Amino acid sequence: MTTYYLLLGATALLLVIGLIMVLSASSVRAYRETGDSYTIVRRQLMWVVIGVPCAVIASRVSERWVRRLSYPAFAVSLALLFVTAFAGKEVNGNTNWLVLGPVQVQPSEIAKLSLIIWASNIYANKERRLGNLHQMLVPVVPGMVLATGLVVLGKDLGTALIFFALLVAMLWVVGAPGRLFGMVFAVVSVAALGLAATSPTRLARIANFADPFKDYHGTGWQPAHGLYAMASGGVLGEGIGASQQKWGQLPEAHTDFIFAVLGEELGLVGTLLVIGLFLVLAYAGVRVARETARPFVRYCTFGIVVWLLCQMIINVGMVLALLPVIGIPLPLVSYGGSSLLPTLSALGLIIGFARREPAAARALAQRRRARSAGLSA
Repeated sequence: MTTYYLLLGATALLLVIGLIMVLSASSVRAYRETGDSYTIVRRQLMWVVIGVPCAVIASRVSERWVRRLSYPAFAVSLALLFVTAFAGKEVNGNTNWLVLGPVQVQPSEIAKLSLIIWASNIYANKERRLGNLHQMLVPVVPGMVLATGLVVLGKDLGTALIFFALLVAMLWVVGAPGRLFGMVFAVVSVAALGLAATSPTRLARIANFADPFKDYHGTGWQPAHGLYAMASGGVLGEGIGASQQKWGQLPEAHTDFIFAVLGEELGLVGTLLVIGLFLVLAYAGVRVARETARPFVRYCTFGIVVWLLCQMIINVGMVLALLPVIGIPLPLVSYGGSSLLPTLSALGLIIGFARREPAAARALAQRRRARSAGLSA
C-alpha cells in the first residue's frame, strides 16, 4: 500500500497548499476588482469540490472503460482545439481559451490527458508489434503532431512544448531507437525558433529571460518581480499573507507565478516542500509503471508522470528566470479549473492503478474482511 498512500498524501498536501496560496496571492486583486478578497479562492474551492469527486470516479473506473473512452476523448479534444485555434479568446497573446456561455475553458489542458490515454491504448493494443518502427509511429505520432499543430496555431508555445514532451515520453517508454529522438529534437528546435521569431513579444522574452533586468519595464517586469519575491523570502519566508509583490507588482501572481508568492511567504523551506511533493508523485508513479504487468497501465502512468513533472519544472524555471516566460501553470497549486480538473482526474487514474495492483488489492480485501468481522462481532 506504500505507493497508494504516497500518491494520496502528496496529492492532498499539494491541493491544500494550492488553496492556501491562491487565497493569499489573489486576495489583493480580488478585493480591487470585486470588493471581496475571497472571490477568486471561492472559485478555486468550487473547482476542488468538483475535481475531487472526478478523481474518486477516475480511481474506481475499470481499465476497460478508460480504454473504451480513449478514441472519443481524443476526437473531442481535437475538435475543441480546432475550434479554439480559429474562434477562441485571446489572452496575453495566446488564443488558447474557449468561451462556453458563462464558463471559460482551456481545451489544451483537457487534451493532455486524452492524448496520453489515447496513445497508451494504441500502444497497449500493439504490444507485440512494437519492434516495428512503423507500428511505433503510426498513428500516435501523426495524431499528436496534429494536436500540437492546432495548439501552435493558437500561439501557445508552452502547451506545445508539453505536448512534445508527452510525445517523446511515449516513444521512449515503448523503446523507440535513439536516432529517432535526435531527428525529432532537431525538427522541434527549428520549429520552436521559427515560432518564436514570428512573435516580437515571445522573441523578446526569450532574448531577455537570462537577465530580465535588461528590459525591466518591458518583458523583464514579470520575471524580475518573481526574482524579487523569491529573494525576499529567505529560508523561512515572510509568513503566509505577508507577500509584498502580490500588491500589484507581480502579474499573474495567483496563476503562472504563484510559485514566486509561495517562495516569498514560505521561503526556501516551502518551495523545497512543494518540489519534494511533486518528486514523491513522480516516484510513486514510476513504481506503479515499473511493477505493473499491464501495458496500458505502464504507458498511461508514465505519460501522466512526465506531464506533471515537466509542467512543474517549466513553471519553476520561469519563476527562477532559468526559462522564458511561456505561461505554464503549476499543477494542483495554480488557480484555474481547466488545469485542476484534468490533473486530479489523471492522478485519480494512477491512484486507481495503484489500488488494483495484486498486493494492494489483497491488502485492501483483507482489511475489508477484518472490518466486516469486527462489525459482525
